[in-house]
Amino acid sequence: MGWGFQKVLIAALAVVTMTASAAKAVPAFAVQTGQPCQSCHVGGFGPQLTPFGRAFKLGGFTSRTNTFNVPVSAMVVASYLNTQKGQPPTPGFAANDNFAVDQVSLFLAGGLGAHLGALIQTTYDGIARAFTWDNLDVRATATTQIKKTSVTWGVSLNNSPTVEDVWNTLPAWGFPYTSSDLAPSPSASPLLSGALAQTTLGVTPYVWINSELYLTAGAYGSPNASTLTRLGADPYDPGGIDGLAPYGRVAFQAASGTQNFEIGAFGMRTNIYPQRIQSTGSSDRYTDLGLDASWQMTRSNSDVVTLNARFINEQQALAASYALGLAANTDDNLRDVRVDASYYYRDKVGFTVAWFDTTGSSDALLYAGDRTLRPNSTGVTFQLDGTPWGAGHSPLGQRFNMRVGLQYSFYSEFNGAGSNYDGMGGKASDNNAFRVFTWLAY
Repeated sequence: MGWGFQKVLIAALAVVTMTASAAKAVPAFAVQTGQPCQSCHVGGFGPQLTPFGRAFKLGGFTSRTNTFNVPVSAMVVASYLNTQKGQPPTPGFAANDNFAVDQVSLFLAGGLGAHLGALIQTTYDGIARAFTWDNLDVRATATTQIKKTSVTWGVSLNNSPTVEDVWNTLPAWGFPYTSSDLAPSPSASPLLSGALAQTTLGVTPYVWINSELYLTAGAYGSPNASTLTRLGADPYDPGGIDGLAPYGRVAFQAASGTQNFEIGAFGMRTNIYPQRIQSTGSSDRYTDLGLDASWQMTRSNSDVVTLNARFINEQQALAASYALGLAANTDDNLRDVRVDASYYYRDKVGFTVAWFDTTGSSDALLYAGDRTLRPNSTGVTFQLDGTPWGAGHSPLGQRFNMRVGLQYSFYSEFNGAGSNYDGMGGKASDNNAFRVFTWLAY
């Protein structure tokens, strides 16, 4: 099983259990630090981080103002979804106009002293009606002073590339921050955009210099199929990593008055046995390289403006998939662009608009269900949301927080075309989705 993933995973869970007393995007953090959710999160609700929240995460979730707090939090997301045209029904749901409990999560997270911290999340998926281990991020950190420069050193053990990142530009924490699996979504996206989440385990050492320069480099591997199955993950999608997959990230953050901005780059090279099939003697190689940037401004009246952007270029060398008859080409590529901007009035009521565009090479087998045999999809998502108690003073106590919102996703192109994309008359706009959601945390 590679480098002893089962032993490493058991050790990680043991560390979390022994050290839990803080959290990252959950109300236990507010209790631990004595700060309202707005201190860490734009709009008073996770996961979009402020500079204070980024520093808390990079410091290993260890900052506190009390000696102990109950290290458990819970989260529930429920929604109503309507699509412009009915979709093939998911088992247990109708073709359209569905009410669902999208997910129920339990968090156990915390810090021990000044150097150890962790977050573990387990989730019940209300659509698939199954449990999964969800996000894992266990950290060891230390801060030193080198002449006049503050340096934070750390290492993260986690189960999803980019989940350890502190900017809301990379896939793990990018917009939309909540969605429904009942909503139609394009069939193609770069491997780094979530395909490896909860199916890998990696170690990523990092350094944070003078609260400005962030550097991290590490590697990810695949636990064996039986381990992932027990953890509620699909071990065969996208497949098993051949050896270790290196990941790297550099970012520079600067502040000017009430504004802060970030610019960065990231990359990952992953060799994968598709569906864990090794009979061809070769694997597929994915090389993902990206750029990202963010800008955030807090006005004197507590209004907050944010802008996030990322670009990923993925080169695919598909020797194994080609040999197995899963791809028509030995070499393909994907390009993915995401930009979102938001305005939060008094840091409570927010409006976000996000544009996304995925393009790539034609492949008659990878995209056999698309009339154009291409992965191209383009659209815009709008969201209006409100968080009445992000600044505290909830009638149900310090731990309770709630966000309610409206989402609308519009597609001008879906799986290769704007009209007749599936060869059966389907329009991209048929997948337009309107969602009303409630997001509760305690």
